[in-house]
Amino acid sequence: MVAIADPLSSAAEIATGYGVPHYSSANEMLSAVAPSGVIIATPTEHHFEPALAALDAGCHLLVEKPIAATVAEAEEMTRLSEARGLSVLVGHHRRYYPHVARAREMVRGGSLGQLVTVSGQWSVRKPESYYAPDWRRRSPAGPVLTNLIHEIDNLRYIVGDIRSVTGLAGNSVQGFEKEDAAAFALQFENGSLGAFVMSDQADSPWAWEMATGENPAFPRSGQNCITFSGTRGALEFPNLRHWTSEGEPESWITPKRVHDISLELGDAFVRQIEHFSEVVAGHASPVISAADSTGTLRATLAVLESARCGSRIDICGPERKN
Repeated sequence: MVAIADPLSSAAEIATGYGVPHYSSANEMLSAVAPSGVIIATPTEHHFEPALAALDAGCHLLVEKPIAATVAEAEEMTRLSEARGLSVLVGHHRRYYPHVARAREMVRGGSLGQLVTVSGQWSVRKPESYYAPDWRRRSPAGPVLTNLIHEIDNLRYIVGDIRSVTGLAGNSVQGFEKEDAAAFALQFENGSLGAFVMSDQADSPWAWEMATGENPAFPRSGQNCITFSGTRGALEFPNLRHWTSEGEPESWITPKRVHDISLELGDAFVRQIEHFSEVVAGHASPVISAADSTGTLRATLAVLESARCGSRIDICGPERKN
């Protein structure tokens, strides 16, 4: 670490603890030091300007998800990084978990036969103190862009690109500008269909954080929250439970058996920083690039746009085929 840029004066104490200078803005920092890589961890609507400044200064980036507040901003970040020959790694940290990689292998490798449906839920009740900062009550900080985007990135990475979404959203609990619940149906490019519900005001054991125990601040429920179903079996996720029929042909009257797949979770955040170091050194390409993460942002924003206009959104534009 060579410097910290943050308008909050409290960041100066953090910088002092690490023995590095503190600056009040990204531009001030970039005019004083020449880092090889920059981590952007500002609120989403403030990703764009410091990202462009850092790219103009010749820095590789690790940007907190989502990559930007709009697809247009994300596309400009992609264009500029490619023009400068620089890498942008986006902080969809779940891609570093072995559970995600194994699910991708099983779904795409035919372990479930032809994938038919995907169903899922992410439901938690965040405390009122979480919303003390006013910016967390506004739309850019709602649970769709803050939390659901993780699930959508998982689905894109495991299943493939999303062709269309039809969404609903509401704010009946808190009445803030941001949504407190959403539901959506989706169609993947491979023809499979999905349905998902989510809320940051519904108390339940069905959320990635409680399923995996990745964050010690959350109680671990061990309850899976996503199911992939195919013509030859099903997979509960993220704690991998593979369901198959005991005989052939598979049917609703064939007895079912389950195989639990045990993998070490590890620390995805540590893996992410280690990977970023490799990217900055030129030894690796981003696990999730600016272009790839723009596809995740586009699909996530389509949920909100569909809820707003009341119709299906067909997702268009360039997306990397994973």
